[in-house]
Amino acid sequence: MARIVAADDDDSMELNTISSVHDSTLGQLLKNVSDVRKMDIGDETPVHESLNQDYDDGYMRTVPFVLSFDNLTYNVSVRRKLEFRNLFPRGNTEDPEIAQTVMPNTKTLLNNISGESRDGEIMAVLGASGSGKSTLIDALANRIAKGSLKGTVKLNGETLQSRMLKVISAYVMQDDLLFPMLTVEETLMFAAEFRLPRSLPKSKKKLRVQALIDQLGIRNAAKTIIGDEGHRGISGGERRRVSIGIDIIHDPILLFLDEPTSGLDSTSAFMVVKVLKRIAQSGSIVIMSIHQPSHRVLSLLDRLIFLSRGHTVYSGSPASLARFFSEFGSPIPENENRTEFALDLIRELEVSAGGTRGLVEFNKKWQEMKKQNNRQPPLTPPSSPYPNLTLKEAIAASISRGKLVSGGESVANGGATATSTTTLAVPEFANPMWIEIKTLSKRSMLNSRRQPELFGIRVASVVITGFILATVFWRLDNSPKGVQERLGFFAFAMSTMFYTCADALPVFLQERYIFMRETAYNAYRRSSYVLSHAIVSIPSLIFLSLAFAATTYWAVGLGGGPMGLLFYCLIILASFWSGSSFVTFLSGVVPSVMLGYIIVVAILAYFLLFSGFFINRNRIPDYWIWFHYLSLVKYPYEAVLQNEFSDATKCFVRGVQIFDNTPLGELPEVMKLNLLGSVSKSLGVTISSTTCLTTGADILKNQGVVQLSKWNCLFVTVAFGFFFRILFYFTLLLGSKNKRR
Repeated sequence: MARIVAADDDDSMELNTISSVHDSTLGQLLKNVSDVRKMDIGDETPVHESLNQDYDDGYMRTVPFVLSFDNLTYNVSVRRKLEFRNLFPRGNTEDPEIAQTVMPNTKTLLNNISGESRDGEIMAVLGASGSGKSTLIDALANRIAKGSLKGTVKLNGETLQSRMLKVISAYVMQDDLLFPMLTVEETLMFAAEFRLPRSLPKSKKKLRVQALIDQLGIRNAAKTIIGDEGHRGISGGERRRVSIGIDIIHDPILLFLDEPTSGLDSTSAFMVVKVLKRIAQSGSIVIMSIHQPSHRVLSLLDRLIFLSRGHTVYSGSPASLARFFSEFGSPIPENENRTEFALDLIRELEVSAGGTRGLVEFNKKWQEMKKQNNRQPPLTPPSSPYPNLTLKEAIAASISRGKLVSGGESVANGGATATSTTTLAVPEFANPMWIEIKTLSKRSMLNSRRQPELFGIRVASVVITGFILATVFWRLDNSPKGVQERLGFFAFAMSTMFYTCADALPVFLQERYIFMRETAYNAYRRSSYVLSHAIVSIPSLIFLSLAFAATTYWAVGLGGGPMGLLFYCLIILASFWSGSSFVTFLSGVVPSVMLGYIIVVAILAYFLLFSGFFINRNRIPDYWIWFHYLSLVKYPYEAVLQNEFSDATKCFVRGVQIFDNTPLGELPEVMKLNLLGSVSKSLGVTISSTTCLTTGADILKNQGVVQLSKWNCLFVTVAFGFFFRILFYFTLLLGSKNKRR
């Protein structure tokens, strides 16, 4: 049975007696309210309705929710600093104190924190930096790994399961993580596409977005882009409200916010909290951390929890704050901001000899005294005609009223009979995978299309590189020097494909925290993001491949005819695909762009070194041969060599050309003919100035390109791209849990 707390649970006021309620089965409940939510039949009922405006027979038809948390404790291990003197053992000791210094120390971030909040209220967690505000919000939002957090978090008296919590809650991070080139309306519309179910018509989603824009008070900025350092957009306060909006688009029961007013001026902070107040009054439980609220902001808050180094030093309403500190012996002066005084006093106590121990103990006595003065037995949520609902039944009833529009469907079985039951269908994701991929791709392309300079720079780099190569290796002939120059061109060109892909590194690093925020509460699948990321990249890779091939193929004088040109384009595309996938995988591993560039450049240099151009495969030491087969440059390099030199009718060394690239190449033509005649006599073979001595097959054999055909090399290159995309998926799966340990 859920508990309920009065609006002023910290003073001696008596709780209002709960009115008697009519007995009603859940089936009758759903039947009575089925006319409120008809979105499945396409009528014009508003998607979002205030739960506090619906009455039946004199009783509020809302389904109250109470979030309670008891004895939350969270410890982390802090290892001692590595010092030079500790590197050398000083002998065994049996002193337990000395032995203890070798083990990691434990730091308590939360120590037996308890409290509760109900729908319609805002609970604010206050404290100095390092007091545990964000940690408490993370604990309530299930953002601490299972097993690390002790204590219980319950909704209406029932322990919340992780899957259920993801559906009925939202978490707003401290930073505004938004796509800069999308407008406010587009940002919220994409959030609606992710969080609201496919069964909801698009017209309903648009109505929900428009209602939310009005609720957030950002109607004048609806058509303005978010903006960033290089593009002027909306103000900081509007950005914060948009960040809140994308997380409440599905109208959650629980809303957690980590310092939503941080970095805002007083007016913007007040507007943000005013929006949160309206959200709470619509039937949500709002819990947030806040640093130092102004007097106006304080007037909007219903409950306060002050923390000091993981301990509760005050828990109650803002109205009782003055009496609490007065009885503690530190009365708040008149005309003084109550929270500022309390925070300053707590900071002074923290640096004193006794710390805040006295204030912590006084708060415990204060809480006990309140319980004794109230003299109330455990209560059920008030004003509810259905006090015996389980948590799932309460959520199902809320869904039937239009609350939690993406949380699932409440299905009544058995009609309106007394034995009717209800099942709550809570999908893990609001939409099927193909809808997620479509929406992610649309958002990514829209954001990129509004930054054409980024793609333009990439195209320019490829075209300029191709132009330089074309002019340096202009119209290569089929002489031995031409062969050597072709080898150099192919090695540089294929490695260029991979180096050009390094610009894909910042893409995910910039989106990482947006991705973590959206997937933390199952806005979409990680696999959908990986597939969308790959699909969006393909058109640009095709364009870059055609641009490079057109710039170099005819200018360099490559052979193979139309089929050779087609394969040349395909292997360039495969190289771009493989390189882009490799860099994308690294972006999921490295923490910063600078470190990522260092790693990419180093690894690609190793790939080129072991590709077979600088050192033949047969000459690579056995202990490094494995790197030769892992080299991404090896396979496209060998593929273009076979594409160029596989023509059996083409000759690359004739007669006296055998002396080219040797000291004998400087001799007069007559002497080279005489030497060629002497060689012919010695070998007993007639070798004239037109005799073909080296074909393309000989060049491939000399280069060690004999293991795979060019089509197999193409296949391996493409397969590498898929392999790294799979690895990217696992890095997202394992590295973006977004939970403390």
